[in-house]
Amino acid sequence: MARTITVKGVGKATVKPDQVVIRMSFEAKDKNYDQAMALAAQQVADLKRAFANAGFEKDALKTTDFDIRTDYDRVKDRNQNYISVFAGYECTHRAKVVFDWRADLLAAALGAIAASMVNPTINIDFTVKNPAAVNELILQDATQNAKRKAEILCAAAGVKLGQLLDINYNWGEIELYAQTKYSVDDCLAASCAPCDIDIDPDDIQAGDTATFVWEIV
Repeated sequence: MARTITVKGVGKATVKPDQVVIRMSFEAKDKNYDQAMALAAQQVADLKRAFANAGFEKDALKTTDFDIRTDYDRVKDRNQNYISVFAGYECTHRAKVVFDWRADLLAAALGAIAASMVNPTINIDFTVKNPAAVNELILQDATQNAKRKAEILCAAAGVKLGQLLDINYNWGEIELYAQTKYSVDDCLAASCAPCDIDIDPDDIQAGDTATFVWEIV
C-alpha cells in the first residue's frame, strides 16, 4: 500500500467591497383582496418612480420574494373565550437594489426611498461584483497553504512529497459581505433623505478549506 499524507489547506482573501445591496421589505394590508393587491402594486410603482427620479435604471428595483396571506386578530367573544376574527389580506413584498459602491449613489438610493411613501424596512450590505474571482483567490491560497504544510511535514519526517493523489473540496457558497453595518432608522428613512456621508466600508475577509492527499516517497 502506498504511503500518503493528507493535509487540509486553509485559504483566505481580503478584498475591498465594490458593490452595495439594499434590501427592502414592505407590507400592504386591506380587508378586500383586490384593494390589498392594488396597494401592493402602488407601493412598487412608487418605489420604482422614486429610484428613476434619483437617476437609477427604471428596472433597478428587483423583487426577491412576494407573499400574500390572510391575517386574523385574536379577540374575546361574549363568553370571554378567544376566537380568531378575519382582519384582512396582508401582502409582504421583499425587493432589492444593487449598484456600484459609491457614497453618492448610496445617498441617492436612500434619498429615493425617503422620497417614496412606502417606508420599507431597510438592510444595507457591502459586497463584491465578482465573487467568482474572490473564490478563485481563496482556492489558490488554500492549495499553496496545503502544499507548504505537506512539504514541512515531509521534511521534518525525513521523507519526500510525491504525486498529488486526491483533492476533496465542498463546493459551498461563500459569504462575501463586509462587516460594516450601515443602519437607517425606518422613521428617519420615511421622513428625510440622508446626506452624502464619506464612509469607508471595512474590507471583506473570507476563507475556505480543501483537503489534499499526496503520495510519500
